[in-house]
Amino acid sequence: MNKRPASPLRVVSTDGSAAPPTAEPARDTLVQFRGVQKTYDGQTLVVRSLDLDIRRGEFLSLLGPSGSGKTTCLMMLAGFESPTAGEILLDGQPITGTPPHKRHFGMVFQNYALFPHMTVAENVAYPLTVRKLPKAEIAQRVAKALAMVQLTGRDQRHPAQLSGGQQQRVALARALVFEPQLVLMDEPLGALDKQLREHMQIELKELHRQLGVTFVYVTHDQGEALTMSDRVAVFNDGEIQQIDGVERLYETPANRFVAGFVGDSTQLAGTLGAAQGGAGGTCELVLPTGERLAGINVNGALPGANVLASVRPERIEAHLALPRDAINVLKAAVNDVIYFGDHLRLRCALAGQAQATVKLPLSAGEQPVPGQTVWLQIPPPFLRVYA
Repeated sequence: MNKRPASPLRVVSTDGSAAPPTAEPARDTLVQFRGVQKTYDGQTLVVRSLDLDIRRGEFLSLLGPSGSGKTTCLMMLAGFESPTAGEILLDGQPITGTPPHKRHFGMVFQNYALFPHMTVAENVAYPLTVRKLPKAEIAQRVAKALAMVQLTGRDQRHPAQLSGGQQQRVALARALVFEPQLVLMDEPLGALDKQLREHMQIELKELHRQLGVTFVYVTHDQGEALTMSDRVAVFNDGEIQQIDGVERLYETPANRFVAGFVGDSTQLAGTLGAAQGGAGGTCELVLPTGERLAGINVNGALPGANVLASVRPERIEAHLALPRDAINVLKAAVNDVIYFGDHLRLRCALAGQAQATVKLPLSAGEQPVPGQTVWLQIPPPFLRVYA
């Protein structure tokens, strides 16, 4: 097996240019993955020639479906797994062979991993105890850490006496108490109910803002990643498909996978008609029904190629009558109208296409009903066409 493919993954920067790997880290770079690969059976690469820079003080989420390689990357960074090839550097120094306990990273797991026989204070103090800090300093740091996660006064309780959310706060306090420069989190909110999970997302984001510590967070929940992160790296099949700020990631997906995985989207299959300007230029999407829509040629597809277009449901305008400026308009039939509290979601039948999803604000005026004909208008800048 060739452990070093000839064409390593190139991470695209936020300005759209390819950022080649460099030996010297930028001033704000804390961690570097350079040509990192991982295989468990000697045949299948679960991580493929990964190049990734993690910035000092950022909240970076590794997002992707199960088996995409995101957790393996986190485990290699933590030291629980070793790369098959490549190097991981911290502040420019290799740490690939450094054992986990000498990396001094905070770690928070989904199952909390608390010691049931220890009190809250003893659990939080554990990293300081093994480092043999003075008792007075340990007590001071534990009190500070519990205050950070709003658990002051619960220091003598045992984990079984706490709710799931409180146990997760204890695990977070334990990860922060020895003031690490990097905190790694492996789906830490996955066991919580929806309301508590959303509350903890806001608290984690605020805690990160206050502390300025680098957070690396693994999740398969796209909403969670978009809510908390400064940047998100989207994984699939062992590779980063796109790494970007949350707004750019959502509004300008780099390929079909990202467009389909991050957020909801309505997709239209067709062929490419006229195109101008190459990648990022304007183009024409020709549907099997003969209708033509203007959009953005994201990957530089050539005229005549089979393409897939994607548009966010909230960008589609639903009209009860054919609009006067009948540009980028498709006729559809409403199948369902679903109430979501803050918006209505329409599911509409389009000739020769998969069902289209449209999000309408409750303030949109007269609302469509099932069985009604509507005209869906898609502004050209938001119709992204992928090779």
